[in-house]
Amino acid sequence: MKVLVVEDDPKIASFVQKGLKEQGYVVDVCHDGDEGYDLASGESYDVILLDIMLPGRDGLSILRALRAEKNTVPVILLTARSGLDERVEGLNMGADDYLPKPFYMEELIARIIAVSRRASGDQLSVLRHGDLVLNLITRDVLRGDNRLELTSREFNLLELMIRSPGRVYSRTQLLEHVWGYDFDPQTNVVDVYIRRLRNKVDLPNELSLIETVRGVGYRIKADG
Repeated sequence: MKVLVVEDDPKIASFVQKGLKEQGYVVDVCHDGDEGYDLASGESYDVILLDIMLPGRDGLSILRALRAEKNTVPVILLTARSGLDERVEGLNMGADDYLPKPFYMEELIARIIAVSRRASGDQLSVLRHGDLVLNLITRDVLRGDNRLELTSREFNLLELMIRSPGRVYSRTQLLEHVWGYDFDPQTNVVDVYIRRLRNKVDLPNELSLIETVRGVGYRIKADG
């Protein structure tokens, strides 16, 4: 998941960025409304965390402009104000949620997951494919009766592929979706992580779910 954080308080922005990266999210941060609008309108994000009070464009004007452009990216407003009118105005403009400051990281992550699910039409917090189960809230992974211990990056890689069984992802696509920045095209980081996943997900089981498509990339078997 790729998240844009538009927050003028460096401490809050750093706190949010660190917390989201620990969960394996790809995070862009900016501290003023003008740059925030340029990124939000010019890049592709799964969720935008948008402070209302910003230098340059304020958060509500950014939200208004995005919705006028038919940009439906989920937006969570961050506000230090307790006034009801401002929150109602933001929701009426098309914000998907709001979160008053200060907030707990766990609650922010839960809200990000919730708005991204609604945006995708997926109301499930648990993904199942055969005997493989991923809980998107707790990030628990089960294969049959066995609980698997995955790193955040391993979890995100597996989640991406399990959402589209049978779809082949190239190494470049996996790098873009899971790592979020450009690697040397000769890097073998994807192959390393796929090997780790296979050791945890497939090796102890008779049925292997992760397939290599020679010359193309990797996929989860369509028939789990």
